[in-house]
Amino acid sequence: MKKYRCIPCGHIYDPAVGDPDTGIPPGTAFENLPADWYCPDCGATKDDFEPYDG
Repeated sequence: MKKYRCIPCGHIYDPAVGDPDTGIPPGTAFENLPADWYCPDCGATKDDFEPYDG
């Protein structure tokens, strides 16, 4: 599964890790995140993320 990077702050969403602080379990693809999910570091929306190959 592809990682995504927050353009404003550089946070990396890694689907292998998920986002446990907001209840997103490991194995959740970025595309399957809820529409109202936001960057845990800066509060940016999903629209502010881009694919990341790091």
